[in-house]
Amino acid sequence: MLLTDLLVGAAVLVGLVGIVVPVLPGSVLILGAVLVWAVESRTATGWLVFSVVTVLLVVGAVVKYAVPGRRLKADGVPNRTLLLGGLLGLVGFVIIPVVGLLVGFVLGIYLAEAHRVGRHRAWPSTRSALRAVGISMLIELAAGLLAALCWLVGAVVA
Repeated sequence: MLLTDLLVGAAVLVGLVGIVVPVLPGSVLILGAVLVWAVESRTATGWLVFSVVTVLLVVGAVVKYAVPGRRLKADGVPNRTLLLGGLLGLVGFVIIPVVGLLVGFVLGIYLAEAHRVGRHRAWPSTRSALRAVGISMLIELAAGLLAALCWLVGAVVA
């Protein structure tokens, strides 16, 4: 069981890094690692920990989109701008590994807003989008850290 705990702990740590550096699906990796641990532990504690981790990560995923989305709406950034930012983010991810997602997203937001309101008035929307990305990342990281802590407590108890 010690080897499983070490491997799951490493996977959870990689998942946390994946949340901050958007290369890996961090929350999914954490959830999968805890599921493997729960299956291997074959205890009620393992399944309880997995259930709590699932709830934490699902709530984190919902909140990570709801809070920044509401903020962007309040700042007047339209959905079309966010869609273009997301599309250029995907293109950027393919062109520039690791940081291309962020670079493409910011460039997409800026270009869409420059087209919509003019070059000089596009920066407030771009800053607002960057702030929303940061808040979203912090929310997901907080959920991931809580899930990791829950698993760690469960691993010590079980």
